[in-house]
Amino acid sequence: MNVYRDIQEFGGQLRAFDRSARLFLIATVLHGIVSSAWMLFFNFYILERGFGRDFLGMANAMPSVAGLILGIPLGALSDRIGRKPALLLGMAGVMVSSALIVTVVDPTMILVMSFLSGISFTLFYLSQAPFMMKVSNRETRTLLFSLNFGLMTLSGAVGSLFAGQLPAIFGSILDVPARSAQAYQAVLLVSVLLSGLTLIPLAMIKEPHTASRKVGQRTKRTPIWRIVMRPITLKLALPNLLVGVGAAILIPYMNVFFLDRFALPDRQLGVLFSLSALLTGVGSVLAPRLATGLGSKIRAVVLTQSISLVFLLMLGFSPVLWLAGISFLIRGTLMNMASPLYHTFAMEQIDETEQGTFNSVFELAWQVGWAVGPYISGVVQESYGFTPLFIATSILYLVSTLLIWTLFKRKEFEMETAIELKTVGDVLTAGDILGD
Repeated sequence: MNVYRDIQEFGGQLRAFDRSARLFLIATVLHGIVSSAWMLFFNFYILERGFGRDFLGMANAMPSVAGLILGIPLGALSDRIGRKPALLLGMAGVMVSSALIVTVVDPTMILVMSFLSGISFTLFYLSQAPFMMKVSNRETRTLLFSLNFGLMTLSGAVGSLFAGQLPAIFGSILDVPARSAQAYQAVLLVSVLLSGLTLIPLAMIKEPHTASRKVGQRTKRTPIWRIVMRPITLKLALPNLLVGVGAAILIPYMNVFFLDRFALPDRQLGVLFSLSALLTGVGSVLAPRLATGLGSKIRAVVLTQSISLVFLLMLGFSPVLWLAGISFLIRGTLMNMASPLYHTFAMEQIDETEQGTFNSVFELAWQVGWAVGPYISGVVQESYGFTPLFIATSILYLVSTLLIWTLFKRKEFEMETAIELKTVGDVLTAGDILGD
């Protein structure tokens, strides 16, 4: 393995990104940094406010319920208004609704604001993959998807490391305990305020015209139901559904798991989640290299997800903190390496003019689990603890991995063969023209 050559190749691919792609990655970094504090301390804020874990489950489920109900219309809206307006509108909505979540006191209003934040974030998130498809080509696409995912987690590592110190700082300023609702509220409000920085690079983006809808050109729109019900759409979405359910009942509560099982302090929790984000980000950046080495995105997805299952079970049943911590780090790295690869593969199967709608179905499958999983998880935790959740998540991840291999191991080969044949045909045609 020639490291110098790999670095040169990586640098060349980065230089091949256009300006809009680079601005989008800057926005990704900013969003990752400021949102990490929210992900780390929102659960604790709700619990310190005196609400039970069943209410916490409902609050965590509301954004996914919004995505479940309105995901497809929001994806179609992104197709209609364009990716840049959708990204800006979604991020602005997330900021406003998030600020209200931690300032209102009525539990019903908290749930309503959580639902509205889900609408905004769904529009923002569903527009990302179609935008990346638009500003990339076959050579840079996998790297762009992986960098977007990896930089989100790497910036989250920086944010988590810093955010872990904030409750104590604000506790001192406000003269309240570090583990108090007031301290956590201050942290969350500051993270919302700083998220406004994300709007700056997004506003500077210049969105390219859609290939089949350039100025002065009209194209008949495919009905939404036809895109939704296509066999390829449903096949691609099914594994995402299973992973979404498995993740929803466990992953949002990993901070609670470490607190309950090992009484991990906030500072150490911040360091652990920071390391996890760091390793996940590095792994995501290396994922395209793994796919190239294996000659297949699907092989890379199946390999990383399969190995991650071993460490998921070790995490859930480890009696000691150091082994649980190592398993947590490795599991997250391997499982998240697969995500951008599979997402890239899925988007490559769909026409550009339909990618927003398809992506809404793809993410809708994920959101189905997140709409009900957090609440179910909270109920299970109250009665049985985390053990059943680790077992259920492992089974769902395993079935998803087997489906990906069964449904798509030949599909990718056929797609690559078709591209190669088209390339050869174009070269031959060009040769005939030159010869004439």
